[in-house]
Amino acid sequence: MLCPGLNSTQADLSELIDLLRRDHDVVTFDLRGHGLASAAERYSFDAFLGDLFAVLAEVRLPSAPLLVGYSLGADLAVHYAAECPDAVAGLVLIDGANPLPEPFITDTDLAEFRAMARDEAERDRDRARQVALSAEDILELGLEMDVVRARILDRYGKIEQPVRMIMSSAIAGGTGGDRAPRHNRLWRAGVERLLRVRPDIATFWLEADHRLVFTHAPDIAEIIRGGGGPVGRPAS
Repeated sequence: MLCPGLNSTQADLSELIDLLRRDHDVVTFDLRGHGLASAAERYSFDAFLGDLFAVLAEVRLPSAPLLVGYSLGADLAVHYAAECPDAVAGLVLIDGANPLPEPFITDTDLAEFRAMARDEAERDRDRARQVALSAEDILELGLEMDVVRARILDRYGKIEQPVRMIMSSAIAGGTGGDRAPRHNRLWRAGVERLLRVRPDIATFWLEADHRLVFTHAPDIAEIIRGGGGPVGRPAS
């Protein structure tokens, strides 16, 4: 079961899906306001989590699935598995569900993130990607995700199934003034915080930014299959 993230659709993840379907049955879907799903009056983490619950209840899989989530989808996967621990065989979390020690979006960053959200919403409209979220929706969800991730360690404590994380070494890339280096350090610090509590989690670092699911689909597919990959901390 593959759960996309914020501002990504199952069509966006087509390369990864096609690679996995060579030897797996793959079920995927679009979150509300994305792709083939209907728009909604509200967009929140709990609303998206309800979408994941509804899809898994509807498809009635013959056995517990490996639940794979990208970005926001990874956070949804962790919350689902914490609430329904017997309903999943394991988790693969792609660049999300990171228990950050401090918020990504500070008061200083707010104006820049508002502009980024506006640019992202405009790009979606230009490309006709069928993402209904407004710039304000995107910004509000970004702020909400800081709160969700600050509390997510407790959710990991309720999960006994195997967990693998596939993380970008530079989530914010190499540009962006002071913001990118801080966010890249914070992303690593969050994973290190998690591993102190859950050293059993296998962590795979890819030399990429947050678009790793698009730029490194073959590597990610191989890790999901249980193959090798770059394991451990990224170079500092």
